[in-house]
Amino acid sequence: MNQTKPFLNYTQGFKDGIPIGLGYLSVSFAFGMMAVNMGLPVWTAVLISMTNLTSAGQFAGIGLITAGAPYIEMALTQLIINLRYALMSLSLSQKADQTFNLLHRLLLSFGVTDEVFAVASGKPGEINKRYMYGLITAPYFGWALGTFIGAAASTFLPPAIRSALNIALYGMFIAIIIPPAKHNLAVLKVLLLSVAVSFLLTYAPLFNQISGGFGIILCTIIAAAVGAAFFPIEEVEKR
Repeated sequence: MNQTKPFLNYTQGFKDGIPIGLGYLSVSFAFGMMAVNMGLPVWTAVLISMTNLTSAGQFAGIGLITAGAPYIEMALTQLIINLRYALMSLSLSQKADQTFNLLHRLLLSFGVTDEVFAVASGKPGEINKRYMYGLITAPYFGWALGTFIGAAASTFLPPAIRSALNIALYGMFIAIIIPPAKHNLAVLKVLLLSVAVSFLLTYAPLFNQISGGFGIILCTIIAAAVGAAFFPIEEVEKR
């Protein structure tokens, strides 16, 4: 049964997106700092954030850019890292009401992130285009603003402080992976496998000749394949 939700307008979407935008400020701040520390100008870092809106993809991308990786390596790395967004968009398309035409679907898919997907998919019934535009506004500008602040700060902060702030990136990733690994043994096993594969590709003879981009691809594919094969998520039967 379709449920109409008249309160799902732009204003409500914007309010729901404010916490996401505030959270993106700190993460994109770290990205801006890292991008400038790797030699990219401030405007380039901001332009990347304004045209991508993908944290993991951007962090991996600037490493490949500064390393002079081939375009095919960059493209494949981004495809693997960001493939989940296509699945999220397909899922959200099942909740879209009749106001979503092809143009709006294409435009709004740009703003689908993990957090945006979680909030939008959690709404009961259908969602309309006004709500989605409002929902992605704060995260988009929060991500771009945080990048600008971090990039600009890197131009005048002392090297010691810049180096210390870069630790925030690693802290962010640890904060993402540790909680689910503590409560789910399957997640922990897949996490340890990905660490082992990464260690192998970094230090083992012959394997350490593989570039960083293809290393990310191999880690992702191997860990995901093993997790899907040995630790599948059981579907909950609907009563």
